[in-house]
Amino acid sequence: MKYSKSPENFGYIHDSLSNYPDSRFVILPIPYEKTTTYMKGTANGPKAIIRASQNMELYDEELCENICEAGICTLEELKIEEKPEIMVDIVCRNVKKLLDGSKFPVVIGGEHSITPGCVKAFAEKYETFSVLQIDAHADLREDYDGTKFSHACAMKRCFDITPNIIQAGIRSLSCEEAEFISENNLRLFWAKDIFGNDYWMDEAISKLKENVYITLDLDAFDPSEMPSVGTPEPGGLHYYQVLKFLGKVCKQRSVVGFDVVELRPNKDEASSDFTAAKLVYKLIGYVYYKNKRNSHQ
Repeated sequence: MKYSKSPENFGYIHDSLSNYPDSRFVILPIPYEKTTTYMKGTANGPKAIIRASQNMELYDEELCENICEAGICTLEELKIEEKPEIMVDIVCRNVKKLLDGSKFPVVIGGEHSITPGCVKAFAEKYETFSVLQIDAHADLREDYDGTKFSHACAMKRCFDITPNIIQAGIRSLSCEEAEFISENNLRLFWAKDIFGNDYWMDEAISKLKENVYITLDLDAFDPSEMPSVGTPEPGGLHYYQVLKFLGKVCKQRSVVGFDVVELRPNKDEASSDFTAAKLVYKLIGYVYYKNKRNSHQ
């Protein structure tokens, strides 16, 4: 596997803690953008996240650990120019290689259309697992803008792979999607219902299987905290609320992989890049140090 070394890798981490053979966690950047329909630029997301991460402190004040000691390798970008239906299979093959090598895949996008390829790879490894989606949009359309593999259809394609889907932070969907949710009894935790409280978290986790794949669309966050996304929606989640939930999920379930998608970097607003990088780093920490959390219980 070709991977990036310091100072070009995620976190500016020394090769002793970021080489492929010895690393437990492997970051796979996929700068794919073929189906965005509002503001474009998510293809630049992976590079911006990695660049921002190089300015992070590697010591985590919550875990009291240098999370990088878990071993975090950064692969070279997986550049895909094919149509989205072909892209899904390419992503699947590459994620499967990581799973076959006993690595923990951390995929950074790019647009949300890459997620079904990741989920397809996990479905080949795990007999049962859940997909936890944290997002502003339901992404359950059967097709959109001429393709079934649009970012707006990402979770419908995941549902075709496994019906074990839990959605949190949703606040934008179509009539078609609302009907699908009702007909299939999907469990959603609407942004309007979980705003300002944490009571929903344990219920959400209780619906998850033991093995969990997390897909985190950054537009789940309120635009006041994460403005640089392709399709911002008002009324979103907040940083510490999301961290608390992710920490609980990692502690109570076996998180087997995750992706972070839909950052649209803005040269005049770097905080979104940095927040996305911190989320990736902290989620790695929660997975690795799942039994050592000092706050946000």
